[in-house]
Amino acid sequence: MPILVHAVRAMAAARAVQVIVVVAPPEGAAEVRALLDAHELPESTAVTVVPGGDSRQDSVRLGLAALPDDVDVVLVHDAARPLVPVETVEGVVEAVRSGVPAVVPGLPLADTVKSVDPDTGAVTGTPQRSLLRAVQTPQGFDRALLAKAHATVSEDVTDDASMVERLGVTVRVVPGHEEAFKVTRPLDLVLAEAVLARRRAHGH
Repeated sequence: MPILVHAVRAMAAARAVQVIVVVAPPEGAAEVRALLDAHELPESTAVTVVPGGDSRQDSVRLGLAALPDDVDVVLVHDAARPLVPVETVEGVVEAVRSGVPAVVPGLPLADTVKSVDPDTGAVTGTPQRSLLRAVQTPQGFDRALLAKAHATVSEDVTDDASMVERLGVTVRVVPGHEEAFKVTRPLDLVLAEAVLARRRAHGH
């Protein structure tokens, strides 16, 4: 089953999620729609596919524009995180609903991290690991705040929380989950298959 289908199902499994907008490659919306239609998705969740833009920010902005007007809490999720547990999704939604305008799931780091001079490879510092978190998705936002961030922040950033930070708004971290990892390398696929096999064995 495609990673994208797993990711859509993972989000749809959360009771609070009623609308999913899948942002496809600019020329690939029809292909993505056909892919989703070939696999069963929960009927309780409306799944729309829209073409994305040239950058991640463009794509999120186009996805935002496709949301119904009455949606006031938005989750931005990486399709490459197909195994995020429903508890993580619900936890992000609950935090936004409780009045926190920007929320990201995060995990403590297992590895020591070094800052390095990219030209020489020389170590320039060792950040205190207890102060750092590896941030995952879905990231949750008050819709108006996220729309404002996309309308005003033009710098290239790696996630939507960074855009909100540029506005001077505090972003809160809620507990992430080790199964919400990003599938980007061959080893990640092996790990994803192992997680799915374990879930099947336990009847999930």
